[in-house]
Amino acid sequence: MLDSPYLVLLDASPASNASKLEPSFPGLQLPGARHINLKRDFSDPESPLPNTLLSPEAFTKACQKLGINQDSQIVVYDNLGIYTSPRVWWMFKIMGHDQVAVLDGGQPAWIKAGLPHEPTREQQVKPGNFVAKYQEGLEHDANYILETLGSDELCILDARSAGRFHGTAPEPRAGLASGHIPHSRSLPFKEVLRDGHFLPKTELQELLQQYQLKNKKLLFTCGSGLTACIILLACSLALDNSLALYDGSWTEWGQLGKPPVEK
Repeated sequence: MLDSPYLVLLDASPASNASKLEPSFPGLQLPGARHINLKRDFSDPESPLPNTLLSPEAFTKACQKLGINQDSQIVVYDNLGIYTSPRVWWMFKIMGHDQVAVLDGGQPAWIKAGLPHEPTREQQVKPGNFVAKYQEGLEHDANYILETLGSDELCILDARSAGRFHGTAPEPRAGLASGHIPHSRSLPFKEVLRDGHFLPKTELQELLQQYQLKNKKLLFTCGSGLTACIILLACSLALDNSLALYDGSWTEWGQLGKPPVEK
């Protein structure tokens, strides 16, 4: 697809990450890739929480600046294998752009396979014509969780480490409680990955069997709404369940003295 006029390669590689992962090939990108800056351009600057989804109007402007059109075929990747790219995938899904995919293995797998690449550089693009159309039901807020806590029809999956989930490891952000949302389940994002790739579908299904998710709506959370998208995408590959993100995640829920917390 590299020569297709419809292809848009988005490089979502982060400048830094809370998981302390290091890129194998810094300073390199896929041919013609456009860098998408999650922190600067695709997170709501008015929100007190990190990585908050933009409004449809702001998302439209940011996408048009990147040269994204209604008929663009988007492939997003990052230089850590699978880390920030699922967040970008989810954002386009919730904003009504279905022609979006994640490059499994990301930039490291591409370069290791001997495929063409180039030094990271800014691309000059014509403004695009994409207009966001927000899709209801793909995210929920804290009030929704409080109203449905303990429901047999909902399962909340937490992508943070087991230590943070159980409250035995400290939170990286100051002022947050330790522990997890009551009735939620721990699914650390690294468990759905192997060597920077998603596990094969059959292995994902085997992993998820222990959670007894049949006929349940799944809601995903993490520290700030980023790695939750990794396990959300993994579940979309393996299951037919309804899937949604809690965008505020633990940065919102874990504020001391606010919502209920379990350890």
